[in-house]
Amino acid sequence: MTLKRILAIAVSVGLLAWLMADGRWRGLGELLARLDGLTLGLAAGGFALSYLLRALRIFDEFRHQAAGRFGTCLRITLIHNAMINVVPFRGGEAAFPLLLRQHFGVPLPRAIASLFWLRLQDAFVVMALAALVWPGLHPGLKALAVAGVMALAWWLPRWARAPHAWADGSGVTAKLAKVRDAFAESTRHARFGWAWTLANWTVKLAAQAGLLAALIPAALDVGAAGALGAELAAILPVQGVAGFGTYEAGAAAALLPSGVPLQSGLQVALALHLFVIACAVTAGAIAWLFPAANARQTPTPGASDLQSASSAADGASSRHPAE
Repeated sequence: MTLKRILAIAVSVGLLAWLMADGRWRGLGELLARLDGLTLGLAAGGFALSYLLRALRIFDEFRHQAAGRFGTCLRITLIHNAMINVVPFRGGEAAFPLLLRQHFGVPLPRAIASLFWLRLQDAFVVMALAALVWPGLHPGLKALAVAGVMALAWWLPRWARAPHAWADGSGVTAKLAKVRDAFAESTRHARFGWAWTLANWTVKLAAQAGLLAALIPAALDVGAAGALGAELAAILPVQGVAGFGTYEAGAAAALLPSGVPLQSGLQVALALHLFVIACAVTAGAIAWLFPAANARQTPTPGASDLQSASSAADGASSRHPAE
């Protein structure tokens, strides 16, 4: 077991120990009692809309392979989202490239590069939104941060698509050339990828902010800060098992400047996290009940493919927000 995984387990165990101390778990029931049906319905509807927007992002990029099968793209989105929320150490990310190959016949390197670009777009959008709405940040610093994120997001795909001679090398250089070319292809095919990503995160963060504000209770901007803190915590190289621990710590830390005590912040963040996982697992289970047609003449994923997809996906996702 690697040091990274040991730390991930330690973070999650720490959250569990805190939760069990002094019967703090009982407070979760009191928190959930603050939520009415309308608040829960709006939050669940927001998550459902965000799933649709993410599916549109995939449908846009793989429109030729999908051939009009938006339902299959939605199924891939829902199963992938459920897997990354429950499989330890972000291993659920492997579902995305494997499902793309199974249903659409997308080569594994191309699918992994697509996942990497999708996660980069997620990170850029979340960081830009965080800079815009973060409380107490000087407007000049906000503008500078947003400009820096936009400049990097503009430059990176152009660097990937620029002519290069990496393929003429050998060993690691030749392999990196294939990764760079696959990444360049992903950035080229998603025509409205930025629009779908921005819309997805706006809706998702609004749903989380509303639910968190109701749990505290506090104003919507306080809930937005907590939601952004939770998502930004996913950029950390070490993640708790299924996100437990890091998600709550990020939200609680972001709530501190608004006067929310650390213990209260951890508790409301845990309640929010459980709701997020419940929505993801429920939607993924429903999608699993409706099988989609597989691509013709597509080999069944073997153990080496699973390991390759999991390792590559973990490398991309451990630095970027989850769905």
